[in-house]
Amino acid sequence: MPSNVLSLKDRCAVIHGGSGALGGAVARAFAREGARVFVTGRRRDKLDAVVRDITAAGGRAQAAVVDALDEAAMLRHTAEVAEQAGGIDLAFNAVGIFHVQGRPLAELSLEDYFVPVHAYTRSNFLTAKAVAPHMAARGGGVILSVSTPASRLPGPGYLGHAVACAGVEGLARHMAGELAAFRIRTACIRSHAIPEAAAAGSHSGEVFRPAAERMGLTVAQMLAERPEGLLVERLPSLDQFAATAVFLASPLAGAMTGAIVNLSGGVILD
Repeated sequence: MPSNVLSLKDRCAVIHGGSGALGGAVARAFAREGARVFVTGRRRDKLDAVVRDITAAGGRAQAAVVDALDEAAMLRHTAEVAEQAGGIDLAFNAVGIFHVQGRPLAELSLEDYFVPVHAYTRSNFLTAKAVAPHMAARGGGVILSVSTPASRLPGPGYLGHAVACAGVEGLARHMAGELAAFRIRTACIRSHAIPEAAAAGSHSGEVFRPAAERMGLTVAQMLAERPEGLLVERLPSLDQFAATAVFLASPLAGAMTGAIVNLSGGVILD
């Protein structure tokens, strides 16, 4: 049963990247607030685990293996969900990839540069393209994405990742203006590394590996310390990330669109 005023009761939510730590956490949180959740990803075992958790807690969830970079597959799955659920209200993209570049510009190949840029911006574009018509027909909706502080604080070895995150944020801002006429809101959660997600094998662990290696530490050791520039005592948790997504998806955030919401611990203050 929905627990509070953040209720998403009877909303239909599509979660891409639901087999990962972030997507799974958001799917569980949406379901706790009453949403009917459809999770996609490439790992059937992980997706099934998310569905089991949700249904065991009394929620509603279904899973499908979908390649978020395949336009035909995304359009087909979205249409199937909309037909089954009577529409789509919420979408969250947490698609991530394991591709650490770790090399300066002069040593970075064009192909390596484009791997994260292509994956992150393509999957978020396809998510929006697929769900927007169904949300418009429903009378509105919310499209959420995720980036990292690298969009504003790039470092050596992170060029492709930094540009990819900046692109995701740019999509959220642009779509806010274009989709406002259809009462569709957008937001992007700019999150620092989440230790639980990194430990679970998320792409964030790989993204931070070059920095950890420069410090002579493992990723876990680096995240256990207070990262440079952090103004609060700890990095965000999965629960905090998921709670932020619930708020942004809820009616309480109805005056927000195109927002880049920082969970950066103060590393970035705008």
